[in-house]
Amino acid sequence: MSIIDLFKSAPSVPEIEDQEKVKQDYKYWRWRIFYGMYIGYVFYYFTRKSFTFAMPILMDDLGLQLSDLGILSSILSITYGLSKFLSGMLSDRSNPRFFMATGLILTGVFNICFGMSSSIVFFAIFWAMNGIFQGWGWPPAARLLTHWYSQKERGTWWGITSTSHSVGGALIPCIAAFCAECWGWRYAMYIPGAMCIVAGLFIMNRLRDTPRSLGLPAIEKFKSDYPANNAHEDKEISVKEMLFKHVLSNKFIWVLAISYFFVYIIRQAINDFGALFLIQSKGYSVITASTSIFCFEAGGIFGTLAAGWGSDKIFKGRRAPINALFALGVIFAIGGLYISPPGSLFIDYSLMFAIGFFIFGPQMLIGMAAVELSHKKAAGTSNGFVGWIAYLGAATAGYPISKVAEVWGWYGFFMTLGICGLITVALLVPLWTIRSNPKFIEKDVVPEPLTD
Repeated sequence: MSIIDLFKSAPSVPEIEDQEKVKQDYKYWRWRIFYGMYIGYVFYYFTRKSFTFAMPILMDDLGLQLSDLGILSSILSITYGLSKFLSGMLSDRSNPRFFMATGLILTGVFNICFGMSSSIVFFAIFWAMNGIFQGWGWPPAARLLTHWYSQKERGTWWGITSTSHSVGGALIPCIAAFCAECWGWRYAMYIPGAMCIVAGLFIMNRLRDTPRSLGLPAIEKFKSDYPANNAHEDKEISVKEMLFKHVLSNKFIWVLAISYFFVYIIRQAINDFGALFLIQSKGYSVITASTSIFCFEAGGIFGTLAAGWGSDKIFKGRRAPINALFALGVIFAIGGLYISPPGSLFIDYSLMFAIGFFIFGPQMLIGMAAVELSHKKAAGTSNGFVGWIAYLGAATAGYPISKVAEVWGWYGFFMTLGICGLITVALLVPLWTIRSNPKFIEKDVVPEPLTD
């Protein structure tokens, strides 16, 4: 078997007829695949954020300017966003087991290469390569979540899996900062890089492709949970059809992508400049202000879980209502942070928690809605496309938003974020009642549920 063959989607095998074994195997594999991709994505964040916490010591060691490092941050956002789109198309026709694992291993390799370098040119090359393979992380996870969890439960499972962002984001500061303080900034790149190589081999062992590749029925049949577009689920589609018919010509995907752009401006701007605002405007120490980012990430974990559960249980698989309500909530939380009086530490920490709670809900569910409003076999492509647009928003939250703050002060900064929130709400409200793409619905198709 060649290396290329490893990346090919695993073929279907004859379906197991023993229904008791089907239930046992589904229970076993759903759990194994869940913790495999969860752990894998936690480690993806290790190699994505390692540089951030090596940065202060790296600047002192090599005499680099903040603008030099700002360029590296922009390079990562651009290459990662583009890779997320392109790898989404690849992942729809690949085995996520090897796709996700290989990407994680290579991010580890390029982190180590970065740590061995001392030139801004080589930093840029290796960080761009890191961004490219960072894009191999979430699209295969989106494919796995789509194939192993049905629509009525997917919001909850997608939400739980998405907390891996915040878990990885909360753990890497401790690891990278400890390595940098004890052994120098290079080890803040070496150690996370080596950990990700080992983690990549682990998830390669844990993950598998679709249920049908293991002789199990499709999740829709197993759960008797057929979406409106069920009649089209088994049809093979070409790359051209996948991209142009089910993504680029899909008006819902474009609405979600544009709203994602503004969501990521808010998320990235608060993540990058929230602590600085508290230091400059409210007089907090660096440690006290930095702790607010922990509150932001903690809020993100709870918001992600609540958004997934609420879209499943309250809105019965409709994602837009939760997205719109959370986007509205973040506007008030952002305004509250700006007007809260100096010295109100508990209030400020609570508001940072609230911003994380409300922004991470849409950050997770918009990508999921894009999958459900497209075609099941274009899950990675649709998620990757909106993710690419989102990271253009993340790049916008860097230099452009910092210039807004520089010219118009923190008032201009928070006003801009508030406008981004209003635009997001305006885009998402019209999707309120939509659960599946209406053009897929065929009234004369009534699927038969699986019976014991």
